Amino acid sequence: QVQLVESGGGLVQAGGSLRLSCAPSGRTLAFYTMGWFRQTPGKEREFVAAISWSGENTYYAFSVKDRFTISRDDAKTTVFLQMDSLKPEDTAVYFCAAAAFGPDFTTHLPYKYWGQGTQVTVSS
Repeated sequence: QVQLVESGGGLVQAGGSLRLSCAPSGRTLAFYTMGWFRQTPGKEREFVAAISWSGENTYYAFSVKDRFTISRDDAKTTVFLQMDSLKPEDTAVYFCAAAAFGPDFTTHLPYKYWGQGTQVTVSS
């Protein structure tokens, strides 16, 4: 059984930065596309960013492009989401997810494994 464990969430002031991490336990997900989603109460889960297994392809939601950066380590065991210039509207629970096949990694449909989420709160 694969579990994804997120870390790095917290409280930060607007304009600040946070770095989220996600690592699988149980087995490697080196050949999976990894994604980050976020959700606020009463709203659907929203795509944030994704990275292909090789790291060569990245995808971003328009709302975070040029502020957030997704990456994965060389061993492909950990995925990071560097969040800069944070805004209050970035406040949400952030989820890490893993997908074996596409085609569209900007929706939740291809993602088979999900983490429990980590809270990010941006104060104004």
